[in-house]
Amino acid sequence: MFDGISVTIFFYALLGGVIPTIIWLSFWLREDSTKDPEPPFLLMLTFIGGMLVVPLVIPIENVVYNSLFSSELALGINAFIEEFGKFIVVALIAFGTQFVDEPRDYALYLITGGLGFAALENTLFLLETISAQNIAITFYTGNLRFLGATVLHAIASAFVGVSLGLAFYKSTPMKYLYGGMGLLVATVVHGLFNYFILRATFENILTIFGFVWFAAVIILFLFEKLKQMKYYRGTV
Repeated sequence: MFDGISVTIFFYALLGGVIPTIIWLSFWLREDSTKDPEPPFLLMLTFIGGMLVVPLVIPIENVVYNSLFSSELALGINAFIEEFGKFIVVALIAFGTQFVDEPRDYALYLITGGLGFAALENTLFLLETISAQNIAITFYTGNLRFLGATVLHAIASAFVGVSLGLAFYKSTPMKYLYGGMGLLVATVVHGLFNYFILRATFENILTIFGFVWFAAVIILFLFEKLKQMKYYRGTV
């Protein structure tokens, strides 16, 4: 038992948290289907690294929530904390390796880390509902996170990766500039999602998800642009 939660309950919550993110990860890996695929072991390490960010940022986020009078400001700061945390961990694990050798690789590894983060975050959300033995709410929560929060973490991290990819052939100062801009966009998208999802009603929940999926379409378009940059160096 872990604080009243059995190993069995934790296992089911972990499955419910990880499986949806693996589905999304397989989608992005198919988008990257080339003759130069990324090594599975590095993808796995990046995914696990993304999961490990969750227990690192939760205490910091709690301090932020308890220290600020403005809940909106706290949401924005915590969105930045999560996006920055994911970026740092992925950078430490993958960016210094020989395998990040194409513009799209930045986006792919950051998406992988973002989905790892979502996997453990989903698990923590599902623990409560499974522990309460409320199957209906568990099913509802799992589906909402599959369509919303899981996609959000992938695309928010992808904005940073795409920005770095677009600067792949540029100078180091420009790479920092592009990376900072990507982190800003990721934080805004993440913060807006958190703000509206906390105030969501049944009537407008689809509108919020529509916002996330619209951002996902933008990422898909930019990802294709990064794939072309390998063959048209210097023209982007």
